[in-house]
Amino acid sequence: MGSVRVLPVPSHAITHKQRIYASTSFLSGLPGMKRAFHIQQEERITLGVTVYLLGLACGCLVLAPMSEVYGRRPIFLCSMLFFTLLTLPCALATSMKEVLVARFFAALFGSAMLSNSPGTVNDIVPERYRAAAYSCWSLGPLNGPATGPIIGGFVFQYLGWRWTEWIIVIFAGAGLLLMLLVRETYQPGLLRNKAAEKRKATGDGRWHSHYDETTSTPWQILKTNLSRPLRLAITEPILIFWNLYTATIYGILYLSFVAYPIIFSDIRGWKPGASGAAFTGVSVGTIVAIISEPLLRRLINSHRPEPDTGRVAPEAMVSVLCIAALVTPLGQIWFAWTCAPSSIHWIWPILAGVPFGAGNTWANIYSCNYMAQCYGMYAASALATNAVARSLMGAVMPLVGKPMYATLGPNWAGTLLGLLMVVLAPIPFVFYRYGGRIREKSTLIRNMQVEAFILAGGSGTNEAARTHTSA
Repeated sequence: MGSVRVLPVPSHAITHKQRIYASTSFLSGLPGMKRAFHIQQEERITLGVTVYLLGLACGCLVLAPMSEVYGRRPIFLCSMLFFTLLTLPCALATSMKEVLVARFFAALFGSAMLSNSPGTVNDIVPERYRAAAYSCWSLGPLNGPATGPIIGGFVFQYLGWRWTEWIIVIFAGAGLLLMLLVRETYQPGLLRNKAAEKRKATGDGRWHSHYDETTSTPWQILKTNLSRPLRLAITEPILIFWNLYTATIYGILYLSFVAYPIIFSDIRGWKPGASGAAFTGVSVGTIVAIISEPLLRRLINSHRPEPDTGRVAPEAMVSVLCIAALVTPLGQIWFAWTCAPSSIHWIWPILAGVPFGAGNTWANIYSCNYMAQCYGMYAASALATNAVARSLMGAVMPLVGKPMYATLGPNWAGTLLGLLMVVLAPIPFVFYRYGGRIREKSTLIRNMQVEAFILAGGSGTNEAARTHTSA
C-alpha cells in the first residue's frame, strides 16, 4: 500500500516535469539548429514548440479517456516508453523535418503524464489534503517551463543543441523506471479487478462491482469515454470558462519563451546561458506559490462548510484564483515597462517574473483542484479538456510573439498581454460568487453524485457487496 499512497504524487511530478521541460528547453538550442540545418527563418525552429504542444493536445484527447477504460498504470507505462524512444530521433536528426515529426509523436504518446496525472492525485488523496498534494505535484510541471530555458541555455552554450535532447532522453528513461514502482490507482478499475479475483478464487459468479453492471462492449465503452472530453468541453460551463482563462494565461507564459530571448539576448546582448537564467524570477515565483500552500489552505478552510457534506464547497478553492487574477497581470505589465530600454537595470524585469510565475502557478494548481473536485471520477476527462485548451494556446502564442514584439515594441506588446489578462480577471470572481449554482445545473455532476452514493451505500456488508457493488 505504501507505493500506492506515497509514490504517485512525486513520481508524477517528476515525469510530468520532463514533458513540460522538453517543450521549452528546445528553444535554447535555436542558434545551433539554425547553423546545423542551414535555416534562416527562426519561425521554422519555433515550430518545434508548436508541434510539440499540438502533439500534447491530440494525445490528451485519446489517452485521458483510455485511462478510464484500461486503468491509469498501463497507459502511463506505455506513454513513458514511447516518449523515451521517440525523443531519440530528435537528438540524432539530420534535418529540421525529422525533429518536427519526432517531437510531435513524442509529445502525442507522452501526453498521458499531462492529462492523467491530476486524475491520479484525485484518485488517491483525500479531499482535505488535495490542495497540498496538487501543490507537491505541481512543483514538477509548473516549474518545468521556467527551468527548461535555465538548464537548456547552459547546456547549449557548453555542450551544443543535441545535448538539450539527450538530457531529455536520460530523464525520460529514469522516469520510466520510477513509474514501474507505482501501482494502479483508478477506483473503478481496482474494483473490477478485485471482483474478478474474487470470482476466480471462490468460483462464485455473484462477486461483481458496480462498474461491471453494463452490457456495453469494450469498444462501446472506449468510444463513449473518447467522446466524453469533447462533450464536456462544449457543454459544461465550468470547463468552458476555466479552459478559456487558464489557456490564455498558459499561452502568455509560452509566448514569454520567445519574448525573453528578444529582451535579454537581442536587446541586452546576453549569452544563451545568462539569457535562459533570466527565467529565474518566474521559477522563484512558482516556488513561492507552492510553499505558500499552508497559508492558502487556511484561507480555503476558513470558508463555511456545506451543511449536506460537512466540507467547504469547491468554490473555496476559487478564493486563491481571485488572488492569482490580480497578481498575474501585475507581473506582466511590470515586465512590459521595465524590460526595455536596456538602460533600465536588468533586475527589474527579472523580479517582475516573481508575481507572474506565482499567479500562473496558483491559476494552474487551484483551477485543476477545483475542476477535479467538481468532476470526481471523471476528473481525468475534465482535466484533459483543460490540458488540450492550454496546449493549443501554448502552441499558437509563440508563433505570434516575434511579429508582435517587432511591430508593437517590447513595452506595448507586453502591455497588450497584461490587458488581456485583466479582461479575463472577472472569471474567478464570478465563480467564487456563483459557482455553486453553476454546479447544481450540471447533469453530469448530479449523475456522478448518484453513482458515488450507490458505491458508498453498497460497501457496508459482504452480502451487499456480493449482490450489488464490490467485494
